[in-house]
Amino acid sequence: MDAKRELLDLLLSNARESATDLARQTGLDEAEVEALIEELESDGVVRGYKAVVDWDRVDEEHVQAEVELNVELDRETGYEEIARRITKFPQVSSLRLVSGNYDFAVDVEGKSMHDVSNFVSEQIAPIPEVTQTVTHFVMETYKERGIEFGDRDGDDRLSVSP
Repeated sequence: MDAKRELLDLLLSNARESATDLARQTGLDEAEVEALIEELESDGVVRGYKAVVDWDRVDEEHVQAEVELNVELDRETGYEEIARRITKFPQVSSLRLVSGNYDFAVDVEGKSMHDVSNFVSEQIAPIPEVTQTVTHFVMETYKERGIEFGDRDGDDRLSVSP
């Protein structure tokens, strides 16, 4: 496996590992690992490092939603222009152009369902090229960015007797 790819896989698994630990796992020396990480960051391959947060364990409300957007393009406006406008909102945690029944998949975060709903209806829906929005509120997260949230208390399933 390519050293860059191996290092990327390790960073995706745990971005807090030390250069010493990464060197041991890749067979590179520590200076090579540090240089490779610096190169990946300066080339824009590694764009940042983020924690995976289990919001159910935080003592404040936090709501996530996945929003489907359909857009209608014209001669002056393409997907890139629409994406540039949408990514500027701090409530938007991710935005992807996708194939299928809709054009964009938008991950939105807020303090309440009302906040997210207002954001979508007051900021996203009025964008002239947006023709339809469908909002799906995240009710439970079982896995996020490769991390399983499998230590939930209890079993939500209903028992069924024969």
